[in-house]
Amino acid sequence: MRSVDTDDPLAHSELTFLLGLAFQLVLSEFVRRVEAAGHDDLRPMHGFAFQALRGPGLTSTELADRLGVTKQAAGQIVDELEKGGYVQRRPHPAGGRRKLVVLTDKAHQHLTVAGGILHGLEAELADDLRRRGLTLPRAELAALVRSLAGDRLPPLRPSW
Repeated sequence: MRSVDTDDPLAHSELTFLLGLAFQLVLSEFVRRVEAAGHDDLRPMHGFAFQALRGPGLTSTELADRLGVTKQAAGQIVDELEKGGYVQRRPHPAGGRRKLVVLTDKAHQHLTVAGGILHGLEAELADDLRRRGLTLPRAELAALVRSLAGDRLPPLRPSW
């Protein structure tokens, strides 16, 4: 494995700065490609909501917990996604006034497109790193997360 050029200012940057920059750059490129594919009506937060809602769905309160946002913010996200045809509110199987928020076919179609774009971007980054004698640090990042979080992963608290 090649060492980082010590004349490079990034070689002396804090870990949090490097992780933040990497996340921002990968996310920005992903969003650009998703928008170019015709899905310009969604924000990154909507994608995080889609990931949380996969499966049988969640209540808005459960979605708020998973995303690390307030109940009001989760309700606003659900309202936006429902207006766009990406989610539906259905009666909760346990009854009562609660509603279950579930993904629609439109959301699943978006997830298929976005997943393909994300996997393609990751493959391109891995190829670029391989040409430089490096590897994509997926396992290392996962180990770092597990080291800090243990078995219970915290919500990703996006602020965008």
